Amino acid sequence: MYTLERVETFDQDIKKSRFLAVAGPVANEAAAKEFIAAHSDPAANHNCWAWRLGQSYRFNDDGEPSGTAGKPILQALDGQSLDNVAVVVTRWFGGILLGSGGLVRAYSGTAASCLRAATKVPIVATIEARITCGFGDLALVQARLSARPGVNITAETFGADGAELEVTLPEADVQNIVRMVTDITSGRAVIKLPD
Repeated sequence: MYTLERVETFDQDIKKSRFLAVAGPVANEAAAKEFIAAHSDPAANHNCWAWRLGQSYRFNDDGEPSGTAGKPILQALDGQSLDNVAVVVTRWFGGILLGSGGLVRAYSGTAASCLRAATKVPIVATIEARITCGFGDLALVQARLSARPGVNITAETFGADGAELEVTLPEADVQNIVRMVTDITSGRAVIKLPD
């Protein structure tokens, strides 16, 4: 499964109606709702959308005939094996009716084109951990962690004797990273993993 690296847009005109798709990565349902609210245009005729987060998904036709907008957008997401992504397709009506089949093609096609243009990144399962080390080891620990793919230092707290780093680690590589930190600090670093 993949998600998007950043927000992507795509627009096209179909029989005088303008369609604008905006797709982006979302971490949870609240973020998906915020994304939809932020990228919907109240002046437009329709703001149809879909999002998927693992087994959870939602879609909305926003006034278009049932099944002609939200579900085709969701199918565009699923067709490209995307997860943790929300898509809004906004339509400004141009005066020509597209019919049910035309609407399905317009919404799914606009969403799919937007998603095809987006930079995709693999979804990697991660865990949160805390690493406590002295100032003498800190620069080396930071440098080695930063060099590991998928490792992110999310926060640093400094005390009298050293620092506590909050890190996200790729689940598949946790034991190797723990071994590396233990080795480079000669066992002086304390690593707390979730239970």
